[in-house]
Order: sequence, then C-alpha cells, then structure tokens
Amino acid sequence: MFENVRGLLSSKHEGKPLIEIICENLSELGYDASFSLVDASRHNVPQKRLRVFIVGMRHGCGNGTFAFPEDIVRKDLTLANVVVDVPKNLPNQNELMKLNPQAINISKMIPEGGSWKDIPYEKLPERLKKIHDNIERYHWPKFYRRYHRDEVAGTITAAFKPENAGVWHPLEGRIFSVREIARIQTFPDWFVFEGKDVKSKYQQIGNAVPARLAYEMALRIKAALGGLDLRAGTPSTNFSEFKKSGAPVRVSSGTIIYT
Repeated sequence: MFENVRGLLSSKHEGKPLIEIICENLSELGYDASFSLVDASRHNVPQKRLRVFIVGMRHGCGNGTFAFPEDIVRKDLTLANVVVDVPKNLPNQNELMKLNPQAINISKMIPEGGSWKDIPYEKLPERLKKIHDNIERYHWPKFYRRYHRDEVAGTITAAFKPENAGVWHPLEGRIFSVREIARIQTFPDWFVFEGKDVKSKYQQIGNAVPARLAYEMALRIKAALGGLDLRAGTPSTNFSEFKKSGAPVRVSSGTIIYT
C-alpha cells in the first residue's frame, strides 16, 4: 500500500501522468494496482483529509481482488465530539507549540467558524492589510481559519502552521494540543507521543495516516488476501477505460484499476 498527497494525480514525468508510471511499474513487477483519492472523513475519521492510495495485489498467489472501502457518512465526527472538553490528565494534552504574540492576538479576534477576514480592517497587521488590499492576487487565502465546533476538522499537516492551517481550538484562544490533533488523527488516548520537543510530536502526527483509516484499509487488504472479490458491486474502473473516458484524473471516489 502506498499513500501520498492528491497532487500526485496531477503530476507528470516527461509528459506522462506519474500515477500511470507507478501503476505500470507495479504491473511489470507482477501486481494488479488500484488507486483512489480517499477522503478520510468518509471512513470514520473526524478530518477532511484527501490522500491518494495505491494498493497492489500480487498475481497468481491465490489472492482475491481488492477494492477500496465504500464511503460512509457519520454525523458525530465534529470537533464538538472530538476536542471539546478533553480531560487535562490525558497524555500530551498540556503540550502546545509556542507561538509568537502577534499570532495569538490575531486568533483571539477570530470568531468560531471564522477566519482573518472577520477581523476589522483597522485591527489587521500591516502584512495582512496588504494581502486584504490585493486579495484576488493572493487567491483569496483563508488565514487563521477557526473551524466551528459543529464542523469536521481540516487536514492536519506535519508543518502545523497556525496561519495556513485550521489548527485553532473552536472555543479557546489557542491552537490544538498534541493530544487533540492526535484525536483528530484517530490515535487512541492511551498512545503516548515522545520526541525531542513539542514540534516533533506535531510532525509525527501530521505525517501519519489516520489510524482508523489505516485499520479500514487493512481490513480490506486482509479480505482480498483471503481470496475475496471485493470489486463485485463497487464503482471500479479499469485505467485504460478511465483514460478513454476523458475524465479528469482527480477521482473523488471509487477504484481505478490498472492491470
């Protein structure tokens, strides 16, 4: 199994889609390859996280056929159910990355569900005023996004930049703690993160595949290794057929098969 950012689907090497090159190489090595753009929030993860997954099943080993888990919809994946009122005695809950005073002051002016655009112009730092005055040039950025407690969290990244990512607690004037982002990545509360500093712990969590999504994928792989045909009744497409259709490679659901 291979996982990477969704930009992989638009990347090319010498004019050829990189995803096609990867799948061709897997086929030459004796694998049936399937890939899909997976939204973690559709697989029991309280986070809108889009990532490309590629799974290869070896030819002639008595394996079944793999297909990605079907999308599900849950209404209990909001921040209110994940990070509000987290017990202070949980491991890593009191660990926060240190921020500069300006970032903290800006965050305190942002309402729940808002962003820097909700701050009165006269209170913006000069740098943000400059961006505000040329907002189209900067592609309408959503700096200092504070998700509402009734929303699903945005993507947790290794960089964990408080300006560019929605990492602010919905109700408190601070960023998420190490434990809170671990919850968003579906790590169990008993799992303790170690590292040389707090930043390294954020990086570990942001770089990880959400634990629950990894579990969902593992169940499907195990079933296919056991000989089951998981593609029966699923929206799956052969890669050559997919190319002929002229559809964009940024698939949002289903399984694209390369054999």
